[in-house]
Amino acid sequence: MTGKPRGERHIGLLNGFAAYGMWGLVPLFWPLLKPAGAVEILAHRMVWSLVFVGAALLVMRRWAWAGELLRQPRKLALITVAAAVITVNWGLYIWSVNSGHVVEASLGYFINPLVTIAMGVLLLKERLRPVQWAAVGTGVVAVVVLTIGYGRPPWISLCLAFSFATYGLVKKKVGLGGIESLAAETAIQFLPALVFLVWLSARGDSTFAGEGAGHAALLASAGIVTALPLVCFGAAAIRVPLSTIGLLQYSTPVLQFLLGILYFHEEMPPERWAGFALVWLALTLLTWDALRAARRASRTLTSEISVPSTTRATGTVSAARNAESVASGPDPVDARP
Repeated sequence: MTGKPRGERHIGLLNGFAAYGMWGLVPLFWPLLKPAGAVEILAHRMVWSLVFVGAALLVMRRWAWAGELLRQPRKLALITVAAAVITVNWGLYIWSVNSGHVVEASLGYFINPLVTIAMGVLLLKERLRPVQWAAVGTGVVAVVVLTIGYGRPPWISLCLAFSFATYGLVKKKVGLGGIESLAAETAIQFLPALVFLVWLSARGDSTFAGEGAGHAALLASAGIVTALPLVCFGAAAIRVPLSTIGLLQYSTPVLQFLLGILYFHEEMPPERWAGFALVWLALTLLTWDALRAARRASRTLTSEISVPSTTRATGTVSAARNAESVASGPDPVDARP
């Protein structure tokens, strides 16, 4: 990755900023779709996302993966699980934004890396370094503080974090690219979403045709809002180091949090500030530990270059893989709210 030309890295960074910036500013978009309810917006998002992504794949002539996927029932089952989980995530996020819970929704994406690590320990039996344990423990304390502050568990944040972490876990097992994966998932979502929209229209409750051409165009553009950041993310991921992508991903919940406070004027009493401060402390510990481990792995890789070739062949590959895994920090997933 370091061998990329400077111009390529700049293009990658611009695409990374564009992707995470669009995901961070998306709370400004969903209120524009009112009076449509969250479920109707979600259904339109599914339908139009498939239309947009299908058109993109048609232009790029990238269809070979579809035939291979259809011949792999296990992967199809995993894609179905991913589609179900991201449906819950998308729907809850749209509802939370349009119901005045932007700050609590942003918290979900702040704590997502901590939930991902916890799931790795519980489900994949991964071992954590002491600083990672400290970060997860700090995150648990933060949730307790926020529960006291809200007078209830921050269930919106927890559901968003756990659904997104589950989605990421499934996606790692599927191994499809971002655009291809989104196409497969929305293909599964398409028919139920279309049936719901037809049923809604038959009842006379659909806003698509009853609120003017501008409203219909905004609902249709939900597909572009979903897919365009993903295209930018894909362009960034192949041009910049994973460690940079891992740091850039924090800009999304930061922007969402700032919008909740400064634009939507949501309340932030002292106990919520305390809870968020603990979450930020946990993420700081996590990022510092990941960068330190990456530097250590990089030094190991450098030292092994001087080792005789027989040893170097396996050692260098092992160190390189370790460096890439550690440097990325929390896994950046290729679909967002």
